Parts: sequence; structure tokens; C-alpha cells
Amino acid sequence: MEIKSKGGMFPVDLAAITDPVERVAESLRQAGCDSKIFHTEDSIFTVDDASRAVGAPPEQILKSLLLRLDDGAGWALALMSGSNKVHDKKVKRLLSARRVQFGAAEAIKDFSGFEPGGVPPVGYVSQPRTLIDDDLFKYETVWAAGGSDHDLFPISPEELLRVTAGTRADIKK
Repeated sequence: MEIKSKGGMFPVDLAAITDPVERVAESLRQAGCDSKIFHTEDSIFTVDDASRAVGAPPEQILKSLLLRLDDGAGWALALMSGSNKVHDKKVKRLLSARRVQFGAAEAIKDFSGFEPGGVPPVGYVSQPRTLIDDDLFKYETVWAAGGSDHDLFPISPEELLRVTAGTRADIKK
């Protein structure tokens, strides 16, 4: 399998960028993050797919889960270790939400412009409130989707915390 690097200069206004992978790359660049997005012909739709594509264990694959809050009042982003499941009650408590549910595929696409399987931790016109699974900090590097189910990038959990302005939390079941 060959993985090719994507990068370069793109417009500064994220809202003007229609290509989701370019939007993630520009978001990383604007944040001063030097992570490069890699393209693979293999799908990274599932954690196992991504694990095989990069040769990293599933625990080092980042799941970016968009969650609907309070029946559509807002969105949150849970960044999870690939082997973990999100604990909705912990998320509700941390976000002071009455209800938390996984976003439907169409609603995720409408809100973010990203398709399931390629939802990244960054690249949003307005970054959703972001919670980062404590377990990710066990690893030097994790692999995140780069805007499609064929693009991903390596990033340290500390850098992930910085570029998302996220909150490190115990959010796993």
C-alpha cells in the first residue's frame, strides 16, 4: 500500500474551502500544526481499516464522534481511542446537557461537511466543543481522519488538545 502526502497552501477562510481534506489541512496550518495528511487507497472507514492502513494498533486510531446535544440545540465532538466507547452520561455531565445522542449521517454531513468514516478532529468553520478521551494520552502519536475515509494524519494527543481547544476528560464506558 502506498500512502501519499497531501499538503500545500490553501485559502485562509475555512468556509470558502469545499474540499473536506483541504479544509482539514488548512485548519491544521492555521493552528500552526505541522501534521501532514496522508492519502491511502485503502478505506479507513472503521477503526480496524485505519489500523491496517497505518500499521498502528486500534487504540492509537482516533474516533471523532459528533454528538447532538439536547435534541439539536448544539453539537459536541468526542475524540476517543479506537478501542473505547463513549459514555453518554459522562458527556452529559461534562457539557451540562440534558440529552446526548450520536448524530445521524445526514445531520453530520449537513453540520460539518464531513462524511462518516472521515470525520476529523479539526476543519470546522466553528469548532464544536471538544472532549478528548484520557486514554489517548497513553500514546505518543494517534492517527486521525483527515476529512475523508481515505485520508488521515498523525498527531500527538497534546497537540490535538491544543489545536481543538479541547478538554481532556474521562468519557469512556
